[in-house]
Order: sequence, then structure tokens, then C-alpha cells
Amino acid sequence: MDAANGDELRTTERVLTLLGLLQQRRAWTGPELAGRLGVTARTVRRDVERLRTLGYPVHADPGIGGGYRLGPGTDLPPLLLDDEEAIATVVSLIAGAAGAVPGAGDAALRALSKLDRVLPTRLRHEVRALSASVESFGAGPTAIDPSTLMTLAAACRDEVEAGFDYPSGTAVRRRRVEPYRLVASDRRWYLLAYDLDRDDWRTFRVDRMTDVAARTWRYHPRSAPDAAAYVQEGVANRVYPHRARLLVHASADTVRTRISASAAVVRPRGNERCEVLSGAGSLDAILLHVVMLGHDFEILDPPELATRARALAQKLLSVGTATPPAEDAPEP
Repeated sequence: MDAANGDELRTTERVLTLLGLLQQRRAWTGPELAGRLGVTARTVRRDVERLRTLGYPVHADPGIGGGYRLGPGTDLPPLLLDDEEAIATVVSLIAGAAGAVPGAGDAALRALSKLDRVLPTRLRHEVRALSASVESFGAGPTAIDPSTLMTLAAACRDEVEAGFDYPSGTAVRRRRVEPYRLVASDRRWYLLAYDLDRDDWRTFRVDRMTDVAARTWRYHPRSAPDAAAYVQEGVANRVYPHRARLLVHASADTVRTRISASAAVVRPRGNERCEVLSGAGSLDAILLHVVMLGHDFEILDPPELATRARALAQKLLSVGTATPPAEDAPEP
């Protein structure tokens, strides 16, 4: 590299460092920036002009309390993100793409695509891992530590075993799994994985995991279920002692506006009917949920739910209006 190219590279690196400093806090004095960059105040002024020609609105306020500050402009210039900021941004964009912010899905996906093109190689693999290893149902999840999501996403991508502590009854046990997909719901993040100790597919809530770590042992991918559908059905149905299938006389889109994706699986059955799979701790709770939808429905399964519905209907029909007590006659 000749001297001219070397000087140009150092100038570029210094200008990028200056931009990073201006993004970190509201204002800097000229001497503060010169000290941080190891240059003179005159060089700082030249570098500020270089940023302005690139479209960054750097304002200079005179006086004792003045200094340089990065202000809003007519166009959005490029941003400098460190590794943690980039990962946090990706997690937020994926939540937006999953529908957590109404109307933001397409924009979030475009932003993810742009990040993927400009991120350094060491981060691009992590971003792609998270993007490719996440599915969703419902509106979008609550926040989770990004480092935990990245660890699990990378394990899904690299097809390596993972371990974590997970509550089981009153105890916390170490689980060994082959991670397959992260799934975002309208409430939480879940991991669909093959549980090596139980020799079966299992769904784990990410917010309940502690001490999450990827291992070095690679595994051969198994034939896996549809991740989003499997997790949704498990969350809304399989984990409950009482489960039901109901045919609701309304479109699937209409019913989905009245019931959480974590509370039931809604499948279209033509334009004006849908099948609802739901679970609860009691048959009465299932009946209450479907009645509150406000639409006619039929019970497909189990038979005892129909028996319970008839019994409750008879009880409600037998309820009469209480006769108010007679008022005491006035004294003569």
C-alpha cells in the first residue's frame, strides 16, 4: 500500500470513528473530539465537513456551552452499530416482521435484508442464523435476552446440541436437546427441539431457560414437524387436561380477531366456518371461551363436552327470576 492510500484509509477510519462518537451522546466540544481522535481541532473541523458532504447534519454551536452535535436531516444517513446494537436491532426487526407492530412487516423484512448486506461477516452469519431459525404465529412475542436467542438460533443453524436448565415441577433439570426452530408467538418465544433424554419432540419456553449453551456435538437432522403449527397446537391444546374440537359458524379471520393465537388453533373450513382446537383446565372453561366468541358452534370432540353443554343449558333454562321480598307494611 502506497503512502497516499494509507493516508486515505486512516482518514476514512478517523471519520467513521468521529461519526460513532457523535452518535453516542448529544454534544461534544472540539477539544474533546480532538483528544479522543488524537488529532488537532483543525483536523476535527475538516472531518466534520467530510461528514456533512456525506449527508450527516453535524451542527456546530458557538460559545462556552457549544460544540458539535448530530442533528436530524432531510434524509436518513447510514448508522454505525456495534455488535450488541446490531443483534438487538435484528431481534426487534424480526418481532416486527412477525406482526408485533401492525403494518410494519414488509418494512421490517426490507430492513433485515439491508442489514444482511452491510453487516461484517462475523455478524452476517449470526443475523442469518436468527432470521432462518425463527418462525411465528400470532402477533409477536415479549422481549427476551438477545444473546439467548442468538445462541439458540446459531445452534439451530449449525445443527449442534444445546443445553439449558429448565423447570420441571418443583425442580430445575438440565436438558439436552437438538434445537430445530425458534418460534415467536403473540406472547412468548419458544424452542422446538428434540429432547435427547425423553426421545421425543418437545416445546420449551425461552423465558424459562437459564444457563443456555450450545455444544460442539453435531447431530443429523431428524424428520421434523411444522414448527409453528406444532408449537401453536401444543401451547393452545396439548398441554391441557381437557381438549376440544369445535366447528364455529364464522370465518377463520373473524374468529382470530376474538381469540388469542396462544389460546386456540383456528383452521378455516370454507368461507363462513372454521374449526377451533382449544384446551383448558375444565370442560366448563372451554364452553365459556367458545360461547364468548358470540357465534353458533357445534361440538366435534369430545362427546363428554356435548353432554356437559346440555347439562349447563338445562341449568340455565331452569334459572328463574327471584321474587323480591315484600316491603314491610307501614305502621298505623
